[in-house]
Amino acid sequence: METKNTISKYSITSINKVKELEANQIAHQKEIAAAPDEAFTFEQMFDLWQKFAEKLSNSGQKIMATYMLMNEPELDGSTIKLELPNEGSKVDFEMNQYDLLVHLRNRLKNQAIKIDIHVNEITQLKHAFTPAEKFDKLKNINPSLELMKKMFDLDV
Repeated sequence: METKNTISKYSITSINKVKELEANQIAHQKEIAAAPDEAFTFEQMFDLWQKFAEKLSNSGQKIMATYMLMNEPELDGSTIKLELPNEGSKVDFEMNQYDLLVHLRNRLKNQAIKIDIHVNEITQLKHAFTPAEKFDKLKNINPSLELMKKMFDLDV
C-alpha cells in the first residue's frame, strides 16, 4: 500500500503553505517595484508587442491579437496609447491586458508601463453601391481612370 504526500486544502499545513507563497509573491513584487525603470524605444516596445500578438494568435486568442494589431500603438513616455473602434473592444482588451502588461514590463524592465486605450467610433469606411460611387472610389485609387473615361467616352 502506497502513501501519497498530498496535503488537504483544508489542513493547517495547507494554510501555512498558502501564506508562505503569498509572502514570497509580495516580496518578489517589492523587489520588482524597487528596481529602477529602464528607458526603452518605440521599436523595442513594438517588436515585443508584435511578438506577443503572434504568440496570442498561435495559442488561439485571436481576438486579443486582432485588437493589438488593429492599429499601431503610439508611445508617450512609458504610456502606450492604443486606438480601438468601439467601447466593446476596449472593455474586452482591458479585461485581457494583464498578461501583455506583465510581458512588456518584464522584458523592457520598466514597471511604469501602462496602456491607455482611446475609442474612435468614427467610421471612415463608406461602401460604394451605385456605379458612380464605385467609379469615384476606384478613381481615388487610380486617377488615370478619369482619363480613360474621357478617352473612350464612357458613361458611368
